[in-house]
Amino acid sequence: MGQEIHAAAYQDADFQRFRQRLSTETELLARLIKNRACSEAEPVAGFEIEAWLLDDNMRPAPLNQAFLESFAHPMAGPELAKFNIELNTPPVPLTGDAFSRMHADLQNTWSQAEQHARQMDLNLLTIGILPTLQQSDLHLGNMSDMNRYRALNQQILRCRGKPIVLDICGHEHLKVEHHDVMLEAATTSFQLHIQTPLSIAHHIYNASIIASAAMVALDANAPFLFGKDLWAETRIPLFEQAIATGGYAGAADGPLHRVSFGSDFARQSILECFVENQQHFPILLPEYFDDAPEAFQHLRLHNGTIWRWNRPLVGFDTDGTPHIRIEHRTPAAGPTVLDMITNAAFYYGLVKNLADERQAGGAELSFAQAKDNFYQAARHGLDSHVVWYGEHKLRLAVLIEQELLLRAAKGLQALGICIADRDGYLDLIRRRLANQQTGSDWQRRFIKENPRDFVELMRVYLRRQRSGEPVAAWGI
Repeated sequence: MGQEIHAAAYQDADFQRFRQRLSTETELLARLIKNRACSEAEPVAGFEIEAWLLDDNMRPAPLNQAFLESFAHPMAGPELAKFNIELNTPPVPLTGDAFSRMHADLQNTWSQAEQHARQMDLNLLTIGILPTLQQSDLHLGNMSDMNRYRALNQQILRCRGKPIVLDICGHEHLKVEHHDVMLEAATTSFQLHIQTPLSIAHHIYNASIIASAAMVALDANAPFLFGKDLWAETRIPLFEQAIATGGYAGAADGPLHRVSFGSDFARQSILECFVENQQHFPILLPEYFDDAPEAFQHLRLHNGTIWRWNRPLVGFDTDGTPHIRIEHRTPAAGPTVLDMITNAAFYYGLVKNLADERQAGGAELSFAQAKDNFYQAARHGLDSHVVWYGEHKLRLAVLIEQELLLRAAKGLQALGICIADRDGYLDLIRRRLANQQTGSDWQRRFIKENPRDFVELMRVYLRRQRSGEPVAAWGI
């Protein structure tokens, strides 16, 4: 959801004052990193899930305020649209039976939220893009009542100076014009966090970038938008275009964009991302905070308006020591709680293995190639062809099966994950590959047999989701 703010409109003086505080806090973070004064605590895992509230006709129900007020759960909050909510669970140390614990925590929270939704004659659903969503649902009347969202809409449209044009070529072609930021609300994700020791934070960040192609393909769950069959993971181009404010000069490979794969690896330090934020991204929300610079309120708010698919974050340990987290934003939400925890296990294991190898001087895939792999995977899913080490091109599903699963297993072992968690969850990835069925694959197969019946697609999807069976086992 991001930080809430108090103002909904700003003056020139607000931007100047914020710019000064952002500079001060960026310089302070640089000193802390140089002096190794940020946390070196062992890795901790967490996540955020964005979900939909639907009526019994499988249409978005803009009732998140009433739902959240009556649900009153500390791990539930609003999202951009009134028909979306966010769910979290407490972070856990990334060792032992971490995934079983995450699974139990999430299933418990999800079951409570789902039961509460049914008491309100609503349905709770998790998916990358809702196939029954219509463009007419995405208007400011359906925006959650928060200053942050109103101000973001105002500032992004001010920067653009023209309507948003969504233009996506996939299996079909979609081109529409929109006049506010509500297109972003169509994208719902499962965002993974890893708190990392400062000394390896840039290796974890770079490893997350390399892992993104496999993750976006394995987790694909968003092929349809406004009745069109587009990419395996249509969230990627949709989010990038929905928040586009124009490019900014300065990146070696061209203009920087607020939603992007990023401009490069972090070469020496994770600080490079925050310096890039300060130097190359105009301020959108110049909210002023009275907190001391050590709270990093301005740096964190500014960072929250730059949506790299892999995004470094600044937080704090329980004793107040600043720490670095990497937020991996590529996975779609859903299809089930089990599938999402499976995706998390694969991600954390693969990233640990790649980070260790990069720290030892290996895993030398270029940033440009990692970026190309990512967009190929988002567009074509497991059928995409990517370039891996050795400069040869191969089918992504084959790469995952023959190499990346082994890397993930080694990474989980290195983290101290118990054998039952390691083998149990990674076996579900193998099953997904064997059955060639991600969430997107299943949705497309259903629509092939039931042309354009998106309402029935969602009814069956919801039943399958409630069954708890992994998507690899779903029948049509």
